[in-house]
Amino acid sequence: MRILLVEDHLLFQESLGRTLDVQADMTVVGGAGSVQEAVEKARQFKPDVILMDFTLPDGTGVDAARAILAEKPNTKIVFLTIHEDDEKIFEAIRHGAHGFLLKNVTSSQLLDYLRNLERGELAINPEITKRIIKEFAQMSPREDLAAEAVSKLTPRQREILKELKTGATNRQIAARLVISEQTVKNHVSRVLKKLNIKSRHELS
Repeated sequence: MRILLVEDHLLFQESLGRTLDVQADMTVVGGAGSVQEAVEKARQFKPDVILMDFTLPDGTGVDAARAILAEKPNTKIVFLTIHEDDEKIFEAIRHGAHGFLLKNVTSSQLLDYLRNLERGELAINPEITKRIIKEFAQMSPREDLAAEAVSKLTPRQREILKELKTGATNRQIAARLVISEQTVKNHVSRVLKKLNIKSRHELS
């Protein structure tokens, strides 16, 4: 398992790197301390897993995750952070994270979570899992169906959906995401089909 560490506190990054690098089935391929550096290192080293802090000097881990997953959608991103408020948790999961762990996790627990990723499991603290279940339990049936539909979108399609909700035109979306208008049109068509929505105007 090739792992990239995204953490702006170098002492913590180095300590975490030593813990992981001595494992026979894990290799730390690099470290990054900012959104920009995370995107560059992910492009350079092509890691299987990225351990991502939420707060970075030039943005958030979600910003980095969006950019990385747009290029490498199979990368598994696990947030490792001190932040545990629901908004940040749900934002990370909505943008394609495979896990959300708090920094009070023990070394052995972290290793177990990472190895479970290879078996297709999510790396999420039990207490956070309870919050997610509670949030879904409070949804109306219509909201529950919508959440299930959104979960089937690719990371790029989720980006498109987010732009559509702002009322952006295809040209504006193309400019923001640095893709062609035709590509935007194709994505919009697929998003509407997956969400079973006839018009983009139902989203804005």
